[in-house]
Amino acid sequence: MSGKKINFQELLNTMLSASKEVLKKEWKNVGPVAELQIKNIIHNLEQIAILKLSGKISEEQAKLHLTLQRESFKTILLSFEGIGIIIAEKTINAALNAVKNSFNKAIGWRLL
Repeated sequence: MSGKKINFQELLNTMLSASKEVLKKEWKNVGPVAELQIKNIIHNLEQIAILKLSGKISEEQAKLHLTLQRESFKTILLSFEGIGIIIAEKTINAALNAVKNSFNKAIGWRLL
């Protein structure tokens, strides 16, 4: 990693704000579940950072892991009435794009 400390709480808050912006009307119903999924993604980003530092994960493995997280989040969003594939994708993309530059720079890989 580039040596920059990652503030995962800040990433969480940024991702939640970005998701909430996309899911404005649906946030009341979807918010708790979306927050849980984003917390899971943050936890996985933390684990990837730790594994990278110890040399126990490759960039390809990390990308696959994040792809699984994205698909899980999308599947859960799609289970809510009124949320279609486009809104689900926009929500996930907004959350990840909001932290992409800072996380990628800190970890030294283009994961997000």
